[in-house]
Amino acid sequence: MREVAVIGCGMTKFGRHDDRTLMDLLVEASLKAIDDCGPYDGNIESVYVSSMLAGELTHQTAIATALTDQLGFIPAAAERIENGPASGGSAIKSGFLAVASGMYDLVLVTGGEKMRHVSADRITDLVSTMTHPQGEYAQGVTLPSLAAMFTRLYMAKYGVTSEDLARVAVKNHSNALMNPYAHIHSKIALEGILLSKEAEINNPIIADPLRLYDFCPISDGAASIVICSYEKAKKMSKAPVKIVGFGQATDTLAVHEREDPTTLKAVKLASQGAFEMAGLRPENIDVTELHDAFTILEIAESEDVGFFKKGKGHMALRNGETSLNGKLPINTSGGLKARGHPVGATGISQFVELTWQLRGEASGRQVNGAKKAFCCNFGGFGNNVTAFILSKE
Repeated sequence: MREVAVIGCGMTKFGRHDDRTLMDLLVEASLKAIDDCGPYDGNIESVYVSSMLAGELTHQTAIATALTDQLGFIPAAAERIENGPASGGSAIKSGFLAVASGMYDLVLVTGGEKMRHVSADRITDLVSTMTHPQGEYAQGVTLPSLAAMFTRLYMAKYGVTSEDLARVAVKNHSNALMNPYAHIHSKIALEGILLSKEAEINNPIIADPLRLYDFCPISDGAASIVICSYEKAKKMSKAPVKIVGFGQATDTLAVHEREDPTTLKAVKLASQGAFEMAGLRPENIDVTELHDAFTILEIAESEDVGFFKKGKGHMALRNGETSLNGKLPINTSGGLKARGHPVGATGISQFVELTWQLRGEASGRQVNGAKKAFCCNFGGFGNNVTAFILSKE
């Protein structure tokens, strides 16, 4: 396999874009990534577009073909990748393998979603179709309800508290304030969302014990990267970032069928695969982006990736180890919690953030001396997970 590198990245602001189509967002992110490459020799040979709900929400399918035409890259190969909230990670995997195998030299990977124009109930229902059709969906199970039950188990088994969950939100909102592309730019404090008399109004229970601020927002947006062989990258880019590790794993569709429902087995296995491929260990990572669609997931994933012992992630959070100036900064972008979660764009936006971090371009939220980075893109409720490791040579 050839070595593979990221040479260009870009994204739109995440948030609400009532005056723009999904294609508008995909084009903007793609052009930014292409411009970020600088002058390059050769043409984009393949385009991978990740989107979970393009047809359902925007009434447009074959969006990879349409984007390729819009960008003037015909006759490049093109395909849409759908893998729930892990669509972005799966699209990057496709591009990575295409370059690593020698099939293509230069590929574009773009992901996006247009979600804010429909009701939250509609989004919740569509996302919940990822659950087991008879054992979960038909019984009224939603992703928020699964997250709530998971949180209750974590609280009972490991002593995680509502304040720990709120600490994740406070930290990630603080990081997002320094990210101009983030959906939410509002500072929050424990007193305001959990400990005050007003908290019941400002931060109501959504799915007990999870409150409003334990959930990521519904977002519009797109993100994009350009990848190529490392040999080509060294000629084309002053600051190529290598993709040195990759892993992917699945778990049972029905959460109740898992041996230990508090262990995210797919996260564990995907991460192990990425570290083995890279020849690295969790302690070698300088900065990471984890899939915090619900605040509990940042804590649980940090353990199952191997950064902290099982049941100790919330203690690392309390001790400031995961803060911007901590031992292992987590979600410097603001994470899904505050950067936002246009599902098809999320995995790629993680790559964009980490590329900026390794290049030293994450102004205001830069992790000093970052050379190795890790990201986890989480599909379903841990049913299908991708993990990547990036490296600055």
